[in-house]
Amino acid sequence: MRVADRPLPGQEGIERRPFGDAALDVAVIGQGTWYIDDAHRPTAIAALRRGLDLGMTHIDTAEMYGEAETVVGEAIAGRRDEVFLVSKVVPSNASRAGTVAACERSLARLRTDRLDCYLLHWPGSHPLEETFAGFERLREQGKILSWGVSNFDVPDLKAAWNAGGEGRIACNQVLYNLEERAIEYAVLPWCERHGIATVAYSPFGHGSFPEARSPAGRVLAAIAADHGATPRQVALRFLVRHPFSFTIPKASNADHVTENAGAGLLELTEAELDRIDTAFPSGPPPRRLPML
Repeated sequence: MRVADRPLPGQEGIERRPFGDAALDVAVIGQGTWYIDDAHRPTAIAALRRGLDLGMTHIDTAEMYGEAETVVGEAIAGRRDEVFLVSKVVPSNASRAGTVAACERSLARLRTDRLDCYLLHWPGSHPLEETFAGFERLREQGKILSWGVSNFDVPDLKAAWNAGGEGRIACNQVLYNLEERAIEYAVLPWCERHGIATVAYSPFGHGSFPEARSPAGRVLAAIAADHGATPRQVALRFLVRHPFSFTIPKASNADHVTENAGAGLLELTEAELDRIDTAFPSGPPPRRLPML
């Protein structure tokens, strides 16, 4: 039986893990929505709903993603309680009052009264104390369950930890794929030590997934064949091999969603993980954390 064709979550389910301080177990394979509004809208909505059917209940979006929040709002209509819903405030809006106002606009577009997690999209000019005070106000009002950050390097994380207090940061959402592994040097270990979930965005790269004929691509294909899986499923599973790791691949049609969901049931051996690690070397430590 192929991984992608296994039973739905009620029968087996996608692996779920604790998500920082959110006090909830969240699916390790979720759904991203960057550029999803470029797709045919009914098809994109159907894809998100298919993801929910398959247990990919972690949906990530942001105010800067164009119409993505409205697409998500339509997709989750009538199913809000199934979803771990995440959105983000852009740094220019992240004053104390601006954070609250931005969240309320996102809630309106999403047609919901709450977010499960709300993120600062990247470090900006507003003091973190102001942004986090806005987050805490939203939490007190019941409009968000938890909050976190995105694209934060270790110095940023330390500043956020000091500004927000111990145990407040639920997650750090970062660029992470087989050909961009910068977070493994410092960011990922720091987050693990502090109980912060790491959420990988752009897990297939940005139009740069390894070609099947390349040496690294052949490694993925061989491992996939041994599991009756696909190379993309193997790649996703590698990215969530750490205990506090999650990923949010975007898919705009139901077939791609179904393929992504198959990674949530895949188990790779240590030897296979080592082969992938060797095929996709990390490269030198980065001077600064990469982001898209």
